[in-house]
Amino acid sequence: MTPLHTGTGNVLGSTYVTASDASLRWGRLPTPADEPIAAIASGDVITFDTVSHEGLLGDQGADPVAFFGGWGIGPNEILDDVLDLSGSALARGDGDGPHAVLGPVAVSGARPGDVVCIEPIDLAYRVDYGIVSNRHGKGVLAGFMPAPGAGGETPAVVSTLARVEAGGRGCIEPRSGRPLRFDLHPFLGLVGITPADVASVASTPPGTYGGNLDIRHLGLGSRLFLPVQTAGAGLYVSDPHYAQGNGEVALTAFEAPLRASLRVTLLDSDDARALAALMQSPWGETATHTILVGLGATLDEAMRACVQRAVSYVVDVTGADAAAALAFLSAAADFEISQAVNLVVGIHCLIRTSDLR
Repeated sequence: MTPLHTGTGNVLGSTYVTASDASLRWGRLPTPADEPIAAIASGDVITFDTVSHEGLLGDQGADPVAFFGGWGIGPNEILDDVLDLSGSALARGDGDGPHAVLGPVAVSGARPGDVVCIEPIDLAYRVDYGIVSNRHGKGVLAGFMPAPGAGGETPAVVSTLARVEAGGRGCIEPRSGRPLRFDLHPFLGLVGITPADVASVASTPPGTYGGNLDIRHLGLGSRLFLPVQTAGAGLYVSDPHYAQGNGEVALTAFEAPLRASLRVTLLDSDDARALAALMQSPWGETATHTILVGLGATLDEAMRACVQRAVSYVVDVTGADAAAALAFLSAAADFEISQAVNLVVGIHCLIRTSDLR
C-alpha cells in the first residue's frame, strides 16, 4: 500500500493532529500545567496521525530507514513524520515509557468529576507493516526470552516483522516453518486524560486516568469512558496497534501507525458524575458488552480490583445487593487479562449489556 503520509488521504476530523516535536512527548503523560496543543468541543471528531515507537527506539538503532531496510522496506515506504522524528531533538529519559504520546487536547467545559467519552469512528492503517518486540528482562517470559544466541549473549531486543495481507489478515513469517496468520483488529492501546498529579507520569503503566490500558476490545464500535481529573480533561493518545492478543505476552502487540478519528463527547449530567465517582477508573462499552477495568501490581491484585469494581457497577445499575451481584458475575461475566507487561497488570471484565437491562 502507499504510505498514508501526513496531509494525504481522508481526514475525517474537524481538528487534525500530526506527530511532531510540538505535539508529542516521548514516554511521558501530560501534566495539568501543560498547554493544550488543540481544543475541541463536545461531539467533535478529532483525527490523530499516530506513529509507532518501533524503529525509533535506541535499542533498535533509532534509524527507521536502516531498521526497516533490514526487512526490505525501502525509504519510500517510511512515513514522513517518522523520518522527521528520527532526527528529533526530543529525548527519552530514564524511567520514561517508549510511547510517542500525542496531546494534550482540551475538551471545552470539561471539569473534574465529568466524564469524557471516546468513540473511534475510523482507524486507518498508515502502512502495511509493523513490529512485535520482545525485550530482555521484559515480557511474560523475562529471563527465558529473548533466548541467548549461538555466542551465549542475550540480545537486548528481538524485533519481529508483521505484515498486513490482502483480505485484512496479519502475517508473521518465522525463520522456519510456515507463516503465522491471524485476524487484524486495530485499536489505540493508549488513550487517557491528564492525571491530576503535578509531576509528569511515565506512559508505560495505566492508571485511573486510562493511558496504556491495552484492552483489545476498544476498537471500532466501542466507547471508552474516562473520569476527568483536570480542567479541560487533557486528552492524549498513543500506542497504535493493528492487533493484540489478551495478555500482550511478548511485551508489545502488532505495533504500527494508525490514522485514528475519534468522536469526543463530554458527559456532565448528575448521573454521569455519580457513576464516575463510583468507578474512579475508566470503563467501556462495545455493541454487546460492558467493560470494567482492574489494575494491580500482580494478577491477584488486578483481579480483585476488577471484581470489586464490577460488583459496584452491577449494584449501581440494577439495584441488586452485593451478594447477588457477585453471584451474577460468577455465573455470567468473563474476566480476561488485558496485559501483563506494563509494570502494573490489567484485568478487564466483560458483562453482556443485555443481561443488565
